[in-house]
Amino acid sequence: MRTMGAGGQMSVPSSKNKEKGGSLQRVPHTKPPFTLSQIKKAIPPHCFQRSLVHSFSYVVYDLCLAFLFYYIATNYFHLLPSPYAYFAWPIYWILQGCLLTGVWVIAHECGHHSFSDHQWVDDTVGLILHSALLVPYFSWKYSHRRHHSNTGSLDRDEVFVPKTKAEISWFSKYLNNPPGRAVTLVTTLTLGWPLYLAFNVSGRPYDRFACHFDPYGPIYSNRERLQIFISDVGIFATIYVLYNVAIAKGLAWVVCVYGVPLLIVNSFLVLITYLQHTHPSLPHYDSSEWDWLKGALATVDRDYGVLNKVFHNITDTHVAHHLFSTMPHYHAMEATQAIKPILGEYYQIDATPFYKAIWREAKECLYVEPDESSPTKGVYWYQNKF
Repeated sequence: MRTMGAGGQMSVPSSKNKEKGGSLQRVPHTKPPFTLSQIKKAIPPHCFQRSLVHSFSYVVYDLCLAFLFYYIATNYFHLLPSPYAYFAWPIYWILQGCLLTGVWVIAHECGHHSFSDHQWVDDTVGLILHSALLVPYFSWKYSHRRHHSNTGSLDRDEVFVPKTKAEISWFSKYLNNPPGRAVTLVTTLTLGWPLYLAFNVSGRPYDRFACHFDPYGPIYSNRERLQIFISDVGIFATIYVLYNVAIAKGLAWVVCVYGVPLLIVNSFLVLITYLQHTHPSLPHYDSSEWDWLKGALATVDRDYGVLNKVFHNITDTHVAHHLFSTMPHYHAMEATQAIKPILGEYYQIDATPFYKAIWREAKECLYVEPDESSPTKGVYWYQNKF
């Protein structure tokens, strides 16, 4: 049992084989004995090469499957006997939701300029794909870039910034039980993404209202404002199309064909991001201890089984992604294997099934505090007791 600070104790036992899942040792929080340049040299050079044709093949593949699911649902489900239709639609929602999460990830690649060597191509593809999923592409691109620039920083990170005990809401302790945890998770997974975009919920605190749809908000600089307008136009264009489809087909049709799968996409986005940056083994740093490399290493790879491929390996290669965000996803697995020997204890992977991990992290990672037994007070660890 290791002391985790004033909030109580948390068992973080050693694991001889991290990839089997379970608890992990704390990530070392001292300066790594290697540099970013040394990590890069361990990766085969071709892993950094972006291919427009290769990248587009994933777009075509995903969209063809999405259209196939749509075609089957809209042309054949109504022919099924009544009881079978009730089973068919949930299957469609899950399959389409998972697949469109992969489409979201490709647009995410565009935002990192890892789709092709041409920025205008990346931004065009990203804008179209993200707008179709009601994501303000440029708005998210810039805030997400700052997340990558400040990962693990309690002062400057952009999303899922943990609170200290003094900062958490007064009612949080009343939700620290199974029913409260279930309500919190359902609310977070269903509403977390739109609340983050619209009201910066779970994001970095600003001195005034912050919103991803506001070109003049504090998240963006003057040179970025025009592209925020373009993102808003993309969102309004999608809403206009959906409005006209709803008039022609009915609101229930839009909800069944588009709305529920989108809800699943949004839930996976929150789930994936939360689990990549929330784990009892991961530190967070204040300004006295943070540096870019330590922050980039304060993330954990997760194993989603067959969904790893559906999500284009954003789930199980996230450490490599934070180190080299312009690397195409189709080279990330090879790069991850190459850097593991160099990173050593600084590399973390947890293969706990995601549906178990989300419950465990919600229970074990309530807030962060410095470890009272450590001489370095700028390193914060998750606590599991009030």
